[in-house]
Amino acid sequence: MAQTENGPQSGNGPQTAGSRFESFGRKLDEQFGSAAPRVEEEVRKVITYLNDEVVPQVRRSSSEALRTASEHLNRLAEHLDRSRKP
Repeated sequence: MAQTENGPQSGNGPQTAGSRFESFGRKLDEQFGSAAPRVEEEVRKVITYLNDEVVPQVRRSSSEALRTASEHLNRLAEHLDRSRKP
């Protein structure tokens, strides 16, 4: 391997750091560029699932939890009222 001012070089001719980076970028784009539409579709599916299934259930569970907490707090308040009265 030959040594240049930019570092060691392979036998493929002189390459600058910039051209190596561009070559690497092109390879990544070739490999992952075709995956982008599939990833976007999967993200849309996840968002739809969250909006249609998860969020409504969380809201139902949250309102039920608040009602239960309200009942317990009401009982606690009644207990405190009873314990203050002679």
